[in-house]
Amino acid sequence: MLSVLRNIVLEVNAAESLDEVLGIIVSRVRMAMGTEVCSVYIRDRNETRYVFRATEGLNAAQVGNVSLAPGEGLVGLVAERGEPVNLEDAELHPNFQLLPNIGEESFHAFLGVPIIHQRDVLGVLVVQQARRRRFDESEEAFLVTMSAQLAGVIAHARVTGEVPDESSPERDSVYARIKGVPGAPGIGIGTAVVVSPVADLYAVPRQLSDDRRSELRAFKRALSQVRLDIESVAENLRDKLSPEDLALFDVYIGILDDSRIGGEVASLIKSGVWAQGALAQVMIEHIRHFEAMEHSYLRERAVDVKDLGERVLGYLQADQRDDQVFPEKTILVSEELTASMLGEIPRSHLAGLISVRGSSNSHVAILARAMGVPTVMGAVDLPYKRLRDMSVVVDGYNGNVHLNPTKAVIRRFQEIADQDTELNKGLESLRDLPCVTLDEQRLTLWVNTGLMADVARSLDRGAEGVGLYRTEVPFLMRERFPSEEEQRQIYREQLEAFAPRPVTMRTLDVGGDKALPYFPIEEANPFLGWRGIRVTLDHPEILLAQVRAMLKANEGLGNLRIMLPMISNIPELEEALQLIYRCHRELAEEGLEMPLPPIGVMVEVPSAIYQARALARRVDFLSVGSNDLTQYLLAVDRNNARVSDLYHAFHPALLEALIQVADGAHAEGKQVSICGELAGNPMAAVLLLAMGYDMLSMNVTSLPRVKHALRSITASDARVLLDEVRQMESGQAIEERISAFFHARNLQQMMPAPID
Repeated sequence: MLSVLRNIVLEVNAAESLDEVLGIIVSRVRMAMGTEVCSVYIRDRNETRYVFRATEGLNAAQVGNVSLAPGEGLVGLVAERGEPVNLEDAELHPNFQLLPNIGEESFHAFLGVPIIHQRDVLGVLVVQQARRRRFDESEEAFLVTMSAQLAGVIAHARVTGEVPDESSPERDSVYARIKGVPGAPGIGIGTAVVVSPVADLYAVPRQLSDDRRSELRAFKRALSQVRLDIESVAENLRDKLSPEDLALFDVYIGILDDSRIGGEVASLIKSGVWAQGALAQVMIEHIRHFEAMEHSYLRERAVDVKDLGERVLGYLQADQRDDQVFPEKTILVSEELTASMLGEIPRSHLAGLISVRGSSNSHVAILARAMGVPTVMGAVDLPYKRLRDMSVVVDGYNGNVHLNPTKAVIRRFQEIADQDTELNKGLESLRDLPCVTLDEQRLTLWVNTGLMADVARSLDRGAEGVGLYRTEVPFLMRERFPSEEEQRQIYREQLEAFAPRPVTMRTLDVGGDKALPYFPIEEANPFLGWRGIRVTLDHPEILLAQVRAMLKANEGLGNLRIMLPMISNIPELEEALQLIYRCHRELAEEGLEMPLPPIGVMVEVPSAIYQARALARRVDFLSVGSNDLTQYLLAVDRNNARVSDLYHAFHPALLEALIQVADGAHAEGKQVSICGELAGNPMAAVLLLAMGYDMLSMNVTSLPRVKHALRSITASDARVLLDEVRQMESGQAIEERISAFFHARNLQQMMPAPID
């Protein structure tokens, strides 16, 4: 059954439309289960009825003509209950209802399973048989598995308009909201431009061409260029390979012939499909054909076909990039956005970014925050290949993508964007003012940076220092580890730009959701694996070079602070400290006399909470990384849109942990700061003030709002509020209480945008 399921999934993934998918499902499931009927019912756009959409075994002429409401008939019962219904004699069930003219009178056995996507029942998959019998557990499990495969396809089809309402069969796109992860704050409204990474057949968006001749010429030109490449490679290797091995290149050239795969691609282009899409469709079909073969030699040929397809695609994409036109308000969309993609579009035309993959810590998200471009990452349910020229709203505050928004939705988001602009203008006057509460309590506000582009914006917003400089960003932007001298120059620029303000440089923090292309870390559970200080202690040569570069860059400035990430125990910290002391001694021996800079620890794993005082005893400061700390405390991947709702910034357990860390640091007479997203939330900043945090470090965009909020309250009121919320048992209740606190002081504009 597993091989049958795998083959069905391959066919479904290769299908071009929902109707094709449904046809495959009803045909293959009926055959695999040996039943006489397989049908699919799908909920209409109006969310009110389940429409008969596909069948094998019943009257296909009634497809689209009949429907059932939730709770109506056996199909409606499955939908209402959200679980399978398995009956030996369906007509004896009180919910049984015979639909007119679909021809199910002679079928008695009934098994219906819901098609559920993220708790939402989108449809019902049904099998029926004339013989009275109960479908067994394995058959039921198989059908449940098939419904799970179908759920994502239907969810995408609803977004792109392939699920019509009962009264209107037209398939124009409809308004839909896709959940992702906030990447960079702000509201972006514009037109989707879908870009694919270089030579990835599986990421090519679907679209039609207005100029078939031009597309055909581009394809033939790409074929010729690849043919020349292969002939050149074969010639270079002629003296090094046997005739049998050289024959592989003849096979490659044969595949390119018009009579074979090349001819199939050309036919699709002539039918109106753009060249890249036609190539991808044909090559993927052939790749899957080879992968499904039993003989290992033939299965391995799939790799050759894929390589050939990617070579041709590379030339096609080079042509497309030369001709690419970006609308005035472009929302750049990709399966996985890269920095190079951002570099191809004029900044003045870039209104927002959406990436199906990636996280808020991805390189492109860091760049987006530095550039001030609203961004949503991890939009895993986005049918990105079908979004070309679609109207889109990017809600970077809540991590939502709104497709084909109505005029009312656009107006609502435009108001938020306009309010943001006016508010930021109004807050410019705060730049040179200190962050002091109404009862004279001072709090230092720093920024998180990773690029030189951040510097000017940070200083313009009144940053008093850098609480987190992500040293991995220069590493991410290279194809190899930067040398010690290259690092020294990068760090020197940052230190000079902010001098005499302090700059806290975190040692290399890779692993988890931050991977270097030249130093890949492949793990089953990367967030609990080899990351942060664990990597650099195992590779002390990396840490030593980095610390030496930092110390050299600090010469004559004296504003460097060094911070160690992902410390989870005391021996780990002591080992890292010894390496830093060693660098300092060696540079002193080389004649570079300077005091040792302050050294701190990031508190971002639960064990560090309970050892906060012991850690503080050995270093000069503690700094909470609230993003990872929240993630580890709540066992929630903050970059997974499916569970991100459980990642709650005001969870009672997190607040108690933050209090314990602050108390532990102060008990040893050390300063404590926070450099995660929590620090940039004005609502959270009020609680952090009350907890006694000495510094808050945040994204530069958030700094004016946090400053305005803290300058508008008293520290004593904040402490009363903290005492109140510590008695509450849910994050939602705490957030509601803080919201009331802000409204009572006319600070609601400082709160994160509430639209979702």
